[in-house]
Amino acid sequence: MRKKEHLNSIIEICPVRNVIARFGNKWALLVILVLSENEPIRYNELGRKIPDISSRILANTLRTLEADGLVDRRAYNEVPPRVEYSLTDTGRSLVPIIIRLTEWAQANMKTIITHRTNHQPEG
Repeated sequence: MRKKEHLNSIIEICPVRNVIARFGNKWALLVILVLSENEPIRYNELGRKIPDISSRILANTLRTLEADGLVDRRAYNEVPPRVEYSLTDTGRSLVPIIIRLTEWAQANMKTIITHRTNHQPEG
């Protein structure tokens, strides 16, 4: 029993799994790409650039990316309050990887869709 507990803890701290789980959600990579092209950017403008993301999901995504050190949130002491978001150096270092992944997806999407269609469960 002790050995199984140890294995679970190793899986939980796996760097690849841990990091990808945090920024690999539906919206995080898109938020990072939009920030890379528009930084610094205010919250509402960011939301306009990603029109199908809800305000709640955008806020949660930004908080997660900020907690991981990928996004910087800067609040200005002004009336009305102004908050801007930008990528950190760590966040910027992820952009070329996302772009490469996007290129791979575009190049292989037809093949992937064909395979998905051919492997539909029989019912």
